[in-house]
Amino acid sequence: MIRRLSIAMYTLMLASLAASADTPSIEGIDALEARLRTLEASSLALQEQTAATLAALAQAREQIVALQAVVPSAAVASSASAFNPAISIILNGGYAHHSLDSADYALAGFALAGEGGPGAQGLSLGESEISFAANIDEKFYGQVTLAIESEEGEDGVGVEEAYVETTALPDGLTARAGRFFSNIGYLNTHHAHTDAFSNRPLVYQALLGNQYADDGVQLRWIAPTDTYLELGGELMRGQSFPSGGAANAGTGVRTLFAHAGGDVGVEHSWLAGVSVVDARTQAGDDGFNGDNRLYLADFTWKWAPNGNTRDGGVTLRSEYLRDQRDGRYIDPEQGIDTVWEGSRRGAYLEGVWRINRQWDAGYRYDRLWADDDGPYASDVDPVRHNLMLTWRNSEFSLIRLQYSHDVPAPDLRDNAISLQYQTALGAHGAHKF
Repeated sequence: MIRRLSIAMYTLMLASLAASADTPSIEGIDALEARLRTLEASSLALQEQTAATLAALAQAREQIVALQAVVPSAAVASSASAFNPAISIILNGGYAHHSLDSADYALAGFALAGEGGPGAQGLSLGESEISFAANIDEKFYGQVTLAIESEEGEDGVGVEEAYVETTALPDGLTARAGRFFSNIGYLNTHHAHTDAFSNRPLVYQALLGNQYADDGVQLRWIAPTDTYLELGGELMRGQSFPSGGAANAGTGVRTLFAHAGGDVGVEHSWLAGVSVVDARTQAGDDGFNGDNRLYLADFTWKWAPNGNTRDGGVTLRSEYLRDQRDGRYIDPEQGIDTVWEGSRRGAYLEGVWRINRQWDAGYRYDRLWADDDGPYASDVDPVRHNLMLTWRNSEFSLIRLQYSHDVPAPDLRDNAISLQYQTALGAHGAHKF
């Protein structure tokens, strides 16, 4: 095209010269023809350079596409959130009616420590969350989760989790430091809004105060095997129940955990784990002083048609906890100081049927075994039955109806009906297995 424009331009020039001169000279015509050949050569060179540039751009584009296919997602996320952390908000509230007044509620053989008591009566906001998360740089990831709740008419905001985690340690190692949910058991590592039921099992309420979170450090290792295998340990401050007092100069709790899992064919998957919490407690919430050790075992089995858990399937899960005490029970207000040695146990078994993308139905059985001796000795073992039906408009919202029949102590019965709503706003990471 450039060549045709050049020829047309100089044709017009020749015509103009012809019109302005009666008899053009041979030398003038030769000079114009020479200049025309020079411009034609320049035009050809420009076309070749343009073609070479377009080819180079096409090659660069192919290289960019190839790089996008192999660059790790963490690196992309790091660039995307370098100055803008992902923000998610979980709104969680509802209505609950209990036949037993919360002031009369007692759990035979166990203290109501931490958040181990019954839920609120009537309308309540529940526990909502605001979470900030981002890759800090190519080596670290950070997350802060704030819990917002109302208790007895008073609103409060607390730090639920705030930690830094490595992303580039070699050989499958990951380190974490800050405040976080301990990696013991199964449910303890999960935020409450991911639970299939609106309340935690009795054994979690009784032996973990609903959930164990503390300040500390954690080291995990993922084995390079086809079967999932995770090993790790933690050193925690020991300020939170089931420990207390931050003994051993603020390093009162040590934990060890192991989790393994895998697939059986296309439609089945499983996850199992064992954990131990070794704590030195000073003036715990339940009055305990001494050494306590908590053992946990968990197992989860999932089935889904063609492995598609979104459209249907069944999840079976169970956890067993055993608490061993060796110390003293001290109640300064009552002037009590007595030996506390013994063990208590608890477990739950739940099944959830994912009917389709919108509906879930489930049942959970909770059971505790009290100690026959000691400050909380009881001949009655608490039991609770839970039935739930959940409707999901999408993965970001749900409404859950639940009925619970609770026998927490002799001559105590609590029949509770709750209607829970939950929504997720903003960027929210995928839930764990």
